[in-house]
Amino acid sequence: MAVSPTPEHLEYVHDNSTERSANESLVLMEPGNFYLDDWMEILTMLIAIVGLVGNSIVLWLLGFRIPRNPFSVYILNLAGADALFLCCSFLYSIHKLHYSSMDKVVKYLRHMFYTMGLSLLASISTERCLAVLFPIWYRCHRPKHTSAAVCTVLWALTSLFWVIAYVLCFYRLADHFCEGLFFIQVVWFFLLTCLLCVSSLTLLLRVQCSSQHKQPPRLYLLVLLTVLVFLLFALPLGMEHIIWSLGLGFMPSWLNQLLTCVNSSANPFIYFFLGSRRHRRGREPLRVVLQRAMGDEQEVGGETRDTPHTNSPETSS
Repeated sequence: MAVSPTPEHLEYVHDNSTERSANESLVLMEPGNFYLDDWMEILTMLIAIVGLVGNSIVLWLLGFRIPRNPFSVYILNLAGADALFLCCSFLYSIHKLHYSSMDKVVKYLRHMFYTMGLSLLASISTERCLAVLFPIWYRCHRPKHTSAAVCTVLWALTSLFWVIAYVLCFYRLADHFCEGLFFIQVVWFFLLTCLLCVSSLTLLLRVQCSSQHKQPPRLYLLVLLTVLVFLLFALPLGMEHIIWSLGLGFMPSWLNQLLTCVNSSANPFIYFFLGSRRHRRGREPLRVVLQRAMGDEQEVGGETRDTPHTNSPETSS
């Protein structure tokens, strides 16, 4: 039977996997044994390490080696959010392996970076959609520092929300506010997911139409693949919070953790895969590959072409 959210739900929803971990094992507990949950946590930690390496490379190249353009500013911030999420997930798995009480700060930070990643991805997809639907307006009237401003606002709002949630709900300073915060979290999640789906579908239809005559723009493929990976692997984590608040089961806690780490770890591989030129022999520097993937796409006479990077007034937030 469904139950309405209570003031404790914000904390409960973010900690349900810790309380359930000992009960979800498929093997009877015996001293010295590893259980299914334990192996999955180890696998999650390995994936997190790989993802941290990949996102660190992207951060280094976009932050110090490649001139930034409006799109690369978003990717720089997304790589930062993914890297921080993977760090928290790594610590989260360590705590679960030791069956210890989870550090509340790590849990709240983990969900904050998850929300930030979703917000950035929705912004990226929406901006690419606007560039497709209104190319002339986008090139001529888009403010120079839009990307940096959007990223700054998203980091500020997301951080403020989760800091307030931590202070008021964890320390139980104002229980009556927790229910409202939970409602805001649910609404924000659904709004971002709907925006992500609508803008991505519009972009997909545009790419499908253009691909009948020429190669689809690399930048659009990058956005579509990144969104697809998020919907397949990371969306269940956000849905789990809502479903558990209604008193319903969803899936094993380790599965959501594993899938979300796969999403955050896959993004750098998507960038380098689309930026590579597979018909060329020999290896190219990662800087060149990533720079090609981040190349500006400009609509010219109804067609799209890649343009090299130039120094841009955009800066990261």
